[in-house]
Amino acid sequence: MKLFEEKFYASMKSNVSLLDKVTRFIVTTKGKQMRPMFVFLCAKLIGDVNDKTYRGASMIELIHTATLVHDDVVDESFKRRNFFSINALWKNKIAVLVGDYLLSKSVLLSTDHKDYDLLSVIARTIREMSEGELLQLEKARKLDITEDVYYEIIRMKTATLIAACCEIGVLSNNADEVLAKKMQEFGTFTGMAFQIKDDLFDYLSKNVIGKPVGIDIKEQKMTLPLIYSLKNANEKDRKYYFKSLKNYNNDSKRVKELIEFVKSSGGMDYAISVMKDYQQKAKNILNDFPDSEAKHSLNLMLDYVIERKF
Repeated sequence: MKLFEEKFYASMKSNVSLLDKVTRFIVTTKGKQMRPMFVFLCAKLIGDVNDKTYRGASMIELIHTATLVHDDVVDESFKRRNFFSINALWKNKIAVLVGDYLLSKSVLLSTDHKDYDLLSVIARTIREMSEGELLQLEKARKLDITEDVYYEIIRMKTATLIAACCEIGVLSNNADEVLAKKMQEFGTFTGMAFQIKDDLFDYLSKNVIGKPVGIDIKEQKMTLPLIYSLKNANEKDRKYYFKSLKNYNNDSKRVKELIEFVKSSGGMDYAISVMKDYQQKAKNILNDFPDSEAKHSLNLMLDYVIERKF
């Protein structure tokens, strides 16, 4: 990871001093870097970490960073991980252009080294993440997100990038199509569990991930605990709580009521069971591999995904 950080920073280098200033800020405010870890561990499942693995991990992190920068502009968010966001410090125009620059660097990293198999994964991932965001925006207007639509949104928005990490990891060691597909599936299941865990944080009174409790409700986001609870409520309750979400999402009393309704009607328990089911599907894929340090670490990562407190 230490060597990766150097290579990742080098992959963002530019002759424009403003860009360098922004990318230096990005490196110093980085998050858990879970995605590069998935790339390295999946590579180690079938071989060693090599230069192509480092390039693949850098490509993933460039895309991930670009989408976060763009998301903060779209969401008009001025804080990320308790730091000011790029758009807060340098305004929207610069933030959008920096995001575009990072996306272009991820593509160039693959074409410069003729890693066309990795480029194919990257292109598909960027397309799916964009589609996922737009599908969520389309559905959010009418608040008509069903459980199946929710799964499709989180698969494209979140799981597709973790799937790309795992696929790129094995492709860096010349995996065949069957194995690449298998690891893509492993990453998808892991990413689905990861996003459901994120959505559960909205209903925890002791929320320690840095976002206020009920923020998803205030932003009218339909997540799995709420979708399940509304679907299984009687007609009177469904109308009342749907109205709370639609018209009273900034009324703290109604938001608190809605959170209590989700907890008491089994929405949390249902989401936890679905999350654990995805985790188990991912573990089942890992079971096909011989025991190794990498396999053990990936199992620990899967546990962390659903047990994390932030």
